[in-house]
Amino acid sequence: MATIHPDHPLVTISRRGADRIRAGHVWVYQSDIIAGSDAGPGALVIVQEEQGGRGRPLHTRILGSAFYSTASQIALRMISPHPVSDLQQLLRERIRAAIAYRERFVENTNAYRVIFSEGDCVPGLIVDRYNDLLTMQVLTQAVDLDSVREVVISELKEKLQPAAIIEKVDARVRSLEQLPEKQSGLILSANPANAGMGETPVCSLSAIRTEFQMNGVRFLYEALGGQKTGGFLDQRENYAAAAKYARGEALDVFCYQGGFALHLARTCEKVTGVDSSRPALESAEKNAALNGIEIEWIEANAFDLLRDYSDQGNKYDSIVLDPPAFAKSRRDLEAALRGYKELNLRALKMLRPGGVLITCSCSYHVSTSDLLEVVSSAAQDSHRIVRILENRGQSKDHPTVIGIPETAYLKCLMVLVS
Repeated sequence: MATIHPDHPLVTISRRGADRIRAGHVWVYQSDIIAGSDAGPGALVIVQEEQGGRGRPLHTRILGSAFYSTASQIALRMISPHPVSDLQQLLRERIRAAIAYRERFVENTNAYRVIFSEGDCVPGLIVDRYNDLLTMQVLTQAVDLDSVREVVISELKEKLQPAAIIEKVDARVRSLEQLPEKQSGLILSANPANAGMGETPVCSLSAIRTEFQMNGVRFLYEALGGQKTGGFLDQRENYAAAAKYARGEALDVFCYQGGFALHLARTCEKVTGVDSSRPALESAEKNAALNGIEIEWIEANAFDLLRDYSDQGNKYDSIVLDPPAFAKSRRDLEAALRGYKELNLRALKMLRPGGVLITCSCSYHVSTSDLLEVVSSAAQDSHRIVRILENRGQSKDHPTVIGIPETAYLKCLMVLVS
């Protein structure tokens, strides 16, 4: 018989929610809660299923422990298949396991994702490393509790000994979780003059920067800039693979801070990077200078530029398409697929025979089969023959968990075009 902590509320869920957990997922939606929804924001709760009925005696079965959210449609995020008596110890063990996993499988870089939320059994927490800096992002009520924050920060400090830990705040996520507004800021520093763990940033993020490398390519990291926690670390292994196949004249579309472009410059005669963000291109230019690489940077709308270049008959030997997520929800899927189709059609028309296309999607709602179908349709319309070189996903520091499909979001297809 499992021992239930008397301070942990009981939450009873439906058969549908229980079946989802048994299938390996860790989310339970608000609609599947039968009783116990009066638990407090971020509470650690015991999850149980009501069984029996239809002439059979009712009884309950314990399914484990979860973090509870009073605001999100994802009301429960399971953290253990057993009742948890010591949450702080469990969190420490999970953080240590996440760090040990990276020590075993991550190589050729000093920048990687340290904790990937559900991918590391710490739902609601993202931590990235950029050389001597750590960035963290809080996504749930539970992880925002002071007791949880203190454990996370102290464990990261002890195990990784960073020069600083920076919190990057996603205002939209905090609003959805009904968390108080706050700004991104420094929450821990090895410099005693900046040390602090309070709610108020203790110094300007503009003063915090470092240099990191991946696959031998150097990058600058500025805490004030970047999306979410910073750079696109999930593409690190794909950058190296792309450089293996790319040649000749290359075009990197949606280049952001130059991840693909800088890697392609090692094997290509000429590289052009395109992005609509001037700040991103300025960062890319700094990264190119850091590596002593000449790359042409163009500020433009990718769809307009590809349409113009395609109509003008411009040709390339290698093209990278790495757009932002077009499908934020399933409602956006149809429009997203049209967007991916247009990008890939234009790219295929612009590739010389024997050229290489690296095409990506970071939209979870766009499946691998969706992306393959998009490229297949574009190949038919452009009368090109496409051979798959590699069908890839995100880097291993963003682990995919079987049973939790949301942890597998990045698709990267590398094809040879004739």
